[in-house]
Amino acid sequence: MTTIFEELVQKERAAEQAHTRVEELRGMYGSPTQRGGWSARQTETYNTALRAWRDLAREAQVAMVEYARARGEPRSDVEEQVRKAAWHVETGGAGA
Repeated sequence: MTTIFEELVQKERAAEQAHTRVEELRGMYGSPTQRGGWSARQTETYNTALRAWRDLAREAQVAMVEYARARGEPRSDVEEQVRKAAWHVETGGAGA
């Protein structure tokens, strides 16, 4: 099944939001190797966020590859178009 372009943008946006959450947790918790380390709850929260980001990023990547293949376009071109569209909306560009 071919994914329409807007779905690709939504997948990319979701992956970026999940990545932002991982970075926020890293900032809040500090290094897991610091003295005292992370609590069990912090570890679980971080690992859950990390898995979500990886899963969403993988899903977005697979969808972009399938979309590019179906349209006969280079994957890198599709990735660039999707990232630009996702970034444009997030920063308040057209369509926001």
